[in-house]
Amino acid sequence: MDKKKLNFGVIGSGFMGKTHVFGVSSANRVFDLPYNLQLAKIADVSESSAGQAASELGIDQYTGDWRDLITDENIHVINITSPNSLHKEMALAAIEAGKHVYCEKPLSVSASDAEEMSNAARASEVKTQVGFNYLCNPMLRKARQMIIAGELGEIRGFRGIHAEDYMADSKAPYTWRHEPLGGGALADLGSHIIATAEFLVGPITEVLGNSTTIIKSRNDNHGKIKNVEVDDITRVFLKFANGVSGSIEANWVATGRKMQHDFEVFGSKGSLFFSQEKLNELLYFNNDDPRGEQGFKTICASPDHEPYDRFCVAPGHQLGFGDLKAIEVKGFVDSIAGLGPEPFNFEAGLRVQSLVESIQKSSKELAWLKVN
Repeated sequence: MDKKKLNFGVIGSGFMGKTHVFGVSSANRVFDLPYNLQLAKIADVSESSAGQAASELGIDQYTGDWRDLITDENIHVINITSPNSLHKEMALAAIEAGKHVYCEKPLSVSASDAEEMSNAARASEVKTQVGFNYLCNPMLRKARQMIIAGELGEIRGFRGIHAEDYMADSKAPYTWRHEPLGGGALADLGSHIIATAEFLVGPITEVLGNSTTIIKSRNDNHGKIKNVEVDDITRVFLKFANGVSGSIEANWVATGRKMQHDFEVFGSKGSLFFSQEKLNELLYFNNDDPRGEQGFKTICASPDHEPYDRFCVAPGHQLGFGDLKAIEVKGFVDSIAGLGPEPFNFEAGLRVQSLVESIQKSSKELAWLKVN
């Protein structure tokens, strides 16, 4: 029996736009979904750039105006991969039109905007998803299962970092990411490690932040020197609701680091270590091992860690970044069909944005702040 079509309209064709396209395409083939997913139309900043993207990505229809996707009655889901400052307008328009929304992180540039978006979604019948696809990794899910099952014993500490080097070159130009609305390293990268910390350990209740701008000015594309007001590095001490303490770092000037989304969780019986640079491995230390044989053992991703088996029947052959996006798409589509809850909806995105702002405020006030 033919499945009902679920048509996607993608806004943006940059790195994340392409990732969304690949995720939808892959999910449609890898999983037994309740719908037949179709990439119906793509929008970009101009008709020509949208046309080029459509040709490269195999999408039939394109437009230079994102509003065309909103008014198109044949499109059911809007994928937002535009700059952060545009998320709110696009998402609210899509929700008002009764379309489901899949928005890349961060949800918006402020907690107040994110709250407005979350409230609009809650008052409607649409489903929402914020792009935190690192949480879809079977190895992170395995880590969470081990923690909940008590395999690490009493959790005593969390340490996390998300560091990359795409802003390390002081000669690299000033972009929208350096605008205050861009959010800096904390909003751009720190949002990921914040989400991971709460996914594994639970709600964060207090924060003490310290933000630093290393490269204080940059040339824009017109030869004008502009001051940088956002953070290059933010470090944070954390307190969790369950009494655990920890720390995180967001850093986009970490020379040599391409994808250091790492965490360590320490417990009374053992500990876990993970690095996104080796995203198919989870390292586990068990205190019960004989003293002469103790050390971190590697748990390799395999068909035993769902849904790895949907991509490959052999262990150790590895999933990739795009595969995590496909898993994210699967969860979102299931929620649209009423087969499960929204994996990471606008309310969850609001939670992360609220934590980002609490950390920013803490850094300015040089004080611990409680988080709602």
